Amino acid sequence: MSDRNRADAVYAQLLTRQGERWVQPRVERTRRVLELLDDPQRTYRVIHVTGTNGKTSTSRIIESIVRAHGLRTGLFTSPHLERFTERIMIDGEPIDDAAVAEAWEEIAPFVDLVDAELAASGEAALTFFELLTVLAFVAFADAPVDVAVVEVGMGGSWDSTNTADGDVAVFAPIDIDHADRLGDTIAEIASVKAGIIKQGAIAVSAVQVADAQEPLRAAARSHEATIAFEGAEFGLTDQRLAVGGQQLSVRGLAAAYDDLYLPLYGAHQGHNAALAIAAVEALIGAGSQPIAIDVLTDGLAQVTSPGRLQLIGVAPTVLVDAAHNPHGARSLVAALRDSFDFDEWGLVLGVFGDKDAAGIAQALVPAAAHVFATAPDSERAADPERIADLVEEAEVPVTVHHDLADAAEAAREWASASDRRAVVIAGSVVLAGEAVQLAAAEDWKDGWQR
Repeated sequence: MSDRNRADAVYAQLLTRQGERWVQPRVERTRRVLELLDDPQRTYRVIHVTGTNGKTSTSRIIESIVRAHGLRTGLFTSPHLERFTERIMIDGEPIDDAAVAEAWEEIAPFVDLVDAELAASGEAALTFFELLTVLAFVAFADAPVDVAVVEVGMGGSWDSTNTADGDVAVFAPIDIDHADRLGDTIAEIASVKAGIIKQGAIAVSAVQVADAQEPLRAAARSHEATIAFEGAEFGLTDQRLAVGGQQLSVRGLAAAYDDLYLPLYGAHQGHNAALAIAAVEALIGAGSQPIAIDVLTDGLAQVTSPGRLQLIGVAPTVLVDAAHNPHGARSLVAALRDSFDFDEWGLVLGVFGDKDAAGIAQALVPAAAHVFATAPDSERAADPERIADLVEEAEVPVTVHHDLADAAEAAREWASASDRRAVVIAGSVVLAGEAVQLAAAEDWKDGWQR
């Protein structure tokens, strides 16, 4: 059996488990497996990242800067766009298939043992995400990595990733999301996310509303940790458009850094970069040691953030952005306005049924000249007709398409009528992954051909 087939067999086994939306506050079960494996997550330093929006991009920027220091890095993010190995990155590349299979061979006997213990106590077996977390932590130890950048799956305190002791806790902007699991208010959600702050750690946070700030400050006090907030202790001081991205100036925890090039679009990505810089300063010198400018320049220059304002087509221009909640949708609209010079946007919109479809549509639709309602390829997808109904309330032209390929073809044909038109595909990470694959398969960057 090839290494790819072995890795795919591991993923197939994970998919037989309760899925990522099946979440219980039971971090101790993941901890039990890791204890049996001699706690691999304690063999490297950890930067732990949570928040509602921006945590994946922030994690990627942090990892790139840390790697530019010559350190071997691990990066754990979710979900994936095309293949599950993207979730476990080692030195900037998806984990090797052989490494996946070998890590699983280490884990499997202990999975059986803990599953049996859970069954005996009347509890559900280990879940997809619990085991994926264990797989990542074992793979990082086997590599081995010097630093792991770990993105929380959901929440913080009881998330499986919270079995790692983060040297640095990072908080991207906190807003309402997963309210059924995390709480109905920003304060409740922030309290859950604050659980990643460990004893004596350093925390850095994006700008937060007052209801989110206080739970973070309280958690830092109770764990004798320090916390620095964007706007007070560090921040973005200048931001200008540049070819393929933007030019930044950042006031860090330890120094000021000018004329930094970031190859990502959107004002929010500039703020993510400032947060990432503060996080790396916190790691390398407890916030008192500047990052060498050549290291920082190199680290930022290598940053990618697939599925986040990613250019996947030209003639016509096609962008893709996950924008899977209202906060992300508002950031996308601001980026389209500030970073691109088009008169009209065609919006291909597909949303999961358990997301705030109305809130996402309310944020995105006013920026669109035409909406192409569709659905991600998932049982969780909202009916495109429902999306169309939301769009019609805003009195924006809308057509319904029952798969992405049809919606994208119609949108690209619409946009090809004028060089002042472009297309953005948004509303779901799964839809974004489909779009990336479709664009590659159809060579959208080679231009629109009728």
